[in-house]
Amino acid sequence: MKKLAFYGKGGIGKSTTVSNLAVAFAERGLRVMQIGCDPKADSTLALRGGEELTSVLDLVRKKQPFTLEDMVRIGYLGVICVEAGGPTPGSGCAGRGIITALDKLRDYGAYETYSPDIVLYDVLGDVVCGGFSMPMRGGYADEVYILTSGENMAIHAAANIAMALENFKERGYARLGGFILNRRNVKNEDAKVQELSEDFHSRVIASLPRSEVVTDAEELGKTVLEAFPDSEMAAAYRSLADAILGEDPLC
Repeated sequence: MKKLAFYGKGGIGKSTTVSNLAVAFAERGLRVMQIGCDPKADSTLALRGGEELTSVLDLVRKKQPFTLEDMVRIGYLGVICVEAGGPTPGSGCAGRGIITALDKLRDYGAYETYSPDIVLYDVLGDVVCGGFSMPMRGGYADEVYILTSGENMAIHAAANIAMALENFKERGYARLGGFILNRRNVKNEDAKVQELSEDFHSRVIASLPRSEVVTDAEELGKTVLEAFPDSEMAAAYRSLADAILGEDPLC
């Protein structure tokens, strides 16, 4: 089982990228699980035609018995969808939802029951502390991929996330798999992101073009690969999936 976590500044396009990657992996015949680790619980919407999924934290908050099937929904091409959720606005720690969700999935035997080939964690990445660092820890993700554009705030957030990984290295946390450039077409974008990757002795594994097709697909409540499978943007997501899997035997 390959386990990957995706971090980056809020609004950088993590959920869109991860959901399209999930479909790209599923097209290969892989069993995919996507775990949304954002309090908004909207990571997997495009995989379910816009249908909301009750988050694990909401199930826990009701203080009533629930089953593994209550936590999980099966989305497009069989992608297994889970949303961690978050606290009521203004109360509690948002990272707590991630800790609770991952603990419950483990306790309920989710990985044994669904036997995913690949698990994708879509993590709110402006901060890397407490529960938000949970997917990086040993036993969860094997690799972390950081999404960024060439915008200064995105670069700053990406550097902070990479630095956290660097600081966690001695604890056996996940390794940095690389940076993904999600283009905003700003000045010197390629050079900025390349410099960032070199600062952390890493690489830019893919450059995703800015495309209106992404917005068009979102308005349909679908991933790009479902709504526009023959588009250039769909091809870009498939190429990213190829770059991540590389020579992995899962291929």
